[in-house]
Amino acid sequence: MEPLRVLVVDDEVELVHTMVERLSLRGIKAHGETHGREALDHLLTEDYDVVLLDIRMPGVDGLEVIEVIRMRWPDVKVVILTGMSTVQMARRGRALGAYDYLVKPVQLSKVIRTLYAAAGRSAP
Repeated sequence: MEPLRVLVVDDEVELVHTMVERLSLRGIKAHGETHGREALDHLLTEDYDVVLLDIRMPGVDGLEVIEVIRMRWPDVKVVILTGMSTVQMARRGRALGAYDYLVKPVQLSKVIRTLYAAAGRSAP
């Protein structure tokens, strides 16, 4: 079976780096971007099963990213990873078509289970 492909998008550089590294160590093909526009540009060149997405980012925010993904790549699932201050926005993201939302800080095991569930796969 092909590895799960995940695009991590968050303006927190350290979070993106750490998440990509930890997912990669668990056999997930992960790539990170720190801006919504860069993430959308990257989706033009690479296929992903799931986008792990922050809501509050400078420039193109997560809600705008969700809307574009739903229109251009309807098979790509979105899981929101957000801080407590944006739970209302995360709920709005679900209304726009996000699979689920997780609140930071979150255990990696829960992130992995949610990513696999969003892709319709069983976690190893």
